[in-house]
Amino acid sequence: MRAKVHVFLKEGVLDVQGKAVEQALHGLGWADVGHVRVGKTIEFELAAGDKAKAEAQVQAMCEKLLANTVIESYRVEVG
Repeated sequence: MRAKVHVFLKEGVLDVQGKAVEQALHGLGWADVGHVRVGKTIEFELAAGDKAKAEAQVQAMCEKLLANTVIESYRVEVG
């Protein structure tokens, strides 16, 4: 089963990379771009046959390793 985890900084946490990308886009002529957030995507195969069980495992992985839940939020896709 394929799992995909999207991790982003929580709202209110300064996203330095997002600000740098936003300023670069403005410099290239896209002045109407705003509130840029940069995150990461983690994709992997999971040998679970049951989708609910796989989602629970990936959720546990996020809580323990893949995301710093103090400053980051995440979204899980399993399919």
